[in-house]
Amino acid sequence: MAFLAHRLAVPVVVALVASSTHAVQPRQTLAPHELKNSDAPPPIIWSTPDLPSRPVDFESAEERQLRLRVLSRHLDQPWSIAFLPDGALLITERIGTVRMLRNGRLSDPIAGVPAVQTGGPRGLQGLMDVVLHPDFAENHWVYLTYHKPVGEDEGATTLARGTWDGTRLVDVQDIFESGATDTEASRLVFGRDGMIYMTISAPGSPSVQRSQDPDDYAGKVVRLLDDGSVPADDPFLNRAGYRPAIFTMGHRNGHALAVNPETGDVWATEQGPSGGDELNVLRPGRNYGWPFVSYGRDYWGARLSEHPSVEGYEDPAVVWLPSIGLTGMTFYTGDRFPRWKRNVFVGGLREGGIPRTGQLQRIVFNERWEELRREPMLMELGQRIRDVRQGPDGLLYVLTAEEDGALLRIEPR
Repeated sequence: MAFLAHRLAVPVVVALVASSTHAVQPRQTLAPHELKNSDAPPPIIWSTPDLPSRPVDFESAEERQLRLRVLSRHLDQPWSIAFLPDGALLITERIGTVRMLRNGRLSDPIAGVPAVQTGGPRGLQGLMDVVLHPDFAENHWVYLTYHKPVGEDEGATTLARGTWDGTRLVDVQDIFESGATDTEASRLVFGRDGMIYMTISAPGSPSVQRSQDPDDYAGKVVRLLDDGSVPADDPFLNRAGYRPAIFTMGHRNGHALAVNPETGDVWATEQGPSGGDELNVLRPGRNYGWPFVSYGRDYWGARLSEHPSVEGYEDPAVVWLPSIGLTGMTFYTGDRFPRWKRNVFVGGLREGGIPRTGQLQRIVFNERWEELRREPMLMELGQRIRDVRQGPDGLLYVLTAEEDGALLRIEPR
């Protein structure tokens, strides 16, 4: 993919070059392991450049006539978006706020969001996903995953549900409390079966084995009814020593959930350590291996497991070596980009630990959903990518994972 030099893009390209060569850069988001010398080598300091001030035209391998547009700026670590039926968008920020974007105008933080624990032991706790109920047009239910304050600088991964009254959330209640602290990312999706699937991350250190503890929700995907209760057919319900809502286990840090539109399977992205990001197809009751089985290495280079594939543990459908800091995901089903149909798009914070390599990746599959090829996109922006969603209009919407974050849109030209 390349940005094209045309009359709109020329000033942008110049601005990008000028930003990348400026002696003093304003900001850079570091990963938690880079802030502690004992966890990893010192980070590369290379601050994030400014986004283009005008739309940028670019090409991809199979859709050539593309345009990137910045829809909203100055979001504080935006995490997720939900599309309201009236055309507005809800955007979560990790600092604990939800904002609405309507007709190009970004609102102040909306009322009704529960108190959120931000920061935490590695600085990554806060407000996470926002998802509308499939019957939102009738019930107006909005779901949030967040870290609920439970102690001094501690937050537990929690699912809340509220009602959208057109300007704010009302009647907000916690409907599932995992009790799992020292966790990070959490995502939601409604499956084809009408159930909620929710990721609960685990601490990333391979020496911490909570993902394999059946009496701990950390490192698990849970399956719930829309009121937060546990369905009668969950695989570990009534099994001694197991938390009842566990659907799958052995996960590290789940950053996306999406439903395959053809098979109905729930797919999940998962960040590895240094290498070993995974895209997994979730099967009830299965174990995905972390920290016993991984393609990744620790941050000093040592392999984490002698064999990355071991009987009794599920293999990933796609793996990344080196890691791209895998984040959000969407299946493209729209008509605006016909050559992208059946492609999966994923976000990435950076590749191989190098700043300014955040990207959107397009993955092409065969008829059996086996990977054929991948294409990195948007790397020229130098931005960390947090999420990607297909909008009701068939366009792609992208969130950058920055302290001065933004909402972008990819559209045809």
